[in-house]
Amino acid sequence: MDKTLKNKVVLITGGAKNLGRAMALQFVNDGAQVVINARSTSDALTQSIDMIEKIGGQVMPYIADITNRDEVNKMVQQVKDKFGGIDILINNAVTHATRSFLELSFEDWHQTISVTLDGTFHCTQAIAPLMIERGGGSIINMGGMFGHLPVPNRSPSAAAKAGLAGLTRALALELAPKNINVNYLAPGPANTQRDPDKPFSFDLKKIPFGRFTEPSEIVNMVMLLCGREGRFITGQSIHVNGGVFMNN
Repeated sequence: MDKTLKNKVVLITGGAKNLGRAMALQFVNDGAQVVINARSTSDALTQSIDMIEKIGGQVMPYIADITNRDEVNKMVQQVKDKFGGIDILINNAVTHATRSFLELSFEDWHQTISVTLDGTFHCTQAIAPLMIERGGGSIINMGGMFGHLPVPNRSPSAAAKAGLAGLTRALALELAPKNINVNYLAPGPANTQRDPDKPFSFDLKKIPFGRFTEPSEIVNMVMLLCGREGRFITGQSIHVNGGVFMNN
């Protein structure tokens, strides 16, 4: 283990698989204590816990619906009781509705908005005071290219992620005096496990590098923004996408 984040406590929402898992493993490798939030138990969550424990890391899984403030408050209190506080928050939980706008139900729309924006609101408002108690911290809101580049059948995600970018700037301004930096990280299409019920395809020719983003490339940026070298970076929307916007 690197130990550059020794004694730091990290909470990752939606951390059971894909980028959440990759971030959790790297945080543990750098010496942090990690809390993985998920909405329900799953084989993916069990696998993530096993992977972390195999490298000698300390992990606390916590099942909670982040759109429910009472559940968020209970989670945050239990993390505080166990670890003493929280230093880093990764708002990573996401859900997607994959229908054309005219076919969307309000439930489709609301679920995506609620997880992305309401979940970030609840978690950030509950956790920021703990960061202030510990002298500061870092918040990363995981966005995506849908909020900046039109993609068919993803209008709820476009609205949610664009809203998250705006919220990031507002939070960065308000929390900077408390020594908390807040950034928005937008991965491009990544080599992660896809939900077969929510397919997504992207033309590699539109990516100047000609390939999808590797999870490690996204994780590296996360570690920079949360580490000592990135503490003066705040209020930014950072895109790790191989230059995809240049060809679209």
